[in-house]
Amino acid sequence: METTIKLYRYNYRTLKTYLFAAFFIVGNIIFPQLVHIIPNGGLIFLPIYFFTLIGAYKYGLTVGLLTAVFSPLLNSWIFGMPPIEMLPIIITKSVLLAIGAAYVASKSQKVSFLGLLFVILFYQLTGLLFEWFYTSSLILAYQDLRMGFPGLLLQWLGGFALLKFIQKL
Repeated sequence: METTIKLYRYNYRTLKTYLFAAFFIVGNIIFPQLVHIIPNGGLIFLPIYFFTLIGAYKYGLTVGLLTAVFSPLLNSWIFGMPPIEMLPIIITKSVLLAIGAAYVASKSQKVSFLGLLFVILFYQLTGLLFEWFYTSSLILAYQDLRMGFPGLLLQWLGGFALLKFIQKL
């Protein structure tokens, strides 16, 4: 299933870049707080990545990178989640997600199930390799795939639905 989408490519010199990034950062702050009401909700639903995916896909790499870096930093600073020791891993995965989403969007110029699946597999598998290298634990690195499978489905299906909903904006 595919749908055409109006895409934007903002750079660091435009105000819209920072406004959209701020909007998605706020989403990445509120959504995790709602999900953390559920026991282990953060580990299950991986909410810190959702609006990074949307921002990078629809508004480009610059918005995606700002969202990817500042969302985990602000969440950690304000709420203590994610823990500081997890920030390098989460920021790396977020940056990989932003790169993958912006790349697939720019090449395909449409939203597709397969394109989003590719983005999610790309950031999760390369992120898994980074986390394994960083922690020396394959079991810990595999946690997002094992425990976070519902969150990966949410990113894939929910991301498709939201991108389709905002396709003409």
